[in-house]
Amino acid sequence: MWKVLVRRYLQQFVKKDFVVLDLGAGYCEFINNIVCGKKYAVDVDPEVKNYADTGVEALISKSTEISIIPDNSIDLVFCSNFFEHLPDREIVLKTLQEVKRILKFQGLIIVISPNITYVRWEFWNFFDHAIPFNHHGFCEALAAAAFEIKKVIPRFLPYTTKSRLPQSSWLLRFYLKFPLCWRLFGKQMLIVAEKK
Repeated sequence: MWKVLVRRYLQQFVKKDFVVLDLGAGYCEFINNIVCGKKYAVDVDPEVKNYADTGVEALISKSTEISIIPDNSIDLVFCSNFFEHLPDREIVLKTLQEVKRILKFQGLIIVISPNITYVRWEFWNFFDHAIPFNHHGFCEALAAAAFEIKKVIPRFLPYTTKSRLPQSSWLLRFYLKFPLCWRLFGKQMLIVAEKK
């Protein structure tokens, strides 16, 4: 599924020579599939090293202190279903400041996250969800960290892999090809912002 999502949609934001960091990489589905120059997978869970493919440098780190990564060295930071797991808004803002530190000038952050406006009570079906956001609130957080919003899709993907759509690669390809479907079934937002 991630291979399709990356190839059919997310790859458009990533040039082949980019240095890309997947923050809260988990199973490394995004970073293992993206085509770029250098890849980092960052997570607090040491298990991330077991999921990172050859060519992906797995780093165990908090999102607020990725000290091994130098200032202004990353072209793109990707975060999928990550920010809602952070314990409070202060940590969200500290994380965004750290992302800003490591990004190059005009570097991008891409966020995919449940949109509470559309997910509603389903958000709380996961014990580790702490902070609900909608697209307006998360754009405000990005602006507070001095990012410039480049793209906002309030309804992008269905909420989880447990939802009825999309469940297969061919269905996901179809779904991505027809944005009208997003407006019907999308409950996760996609936001792209740029470091000023």
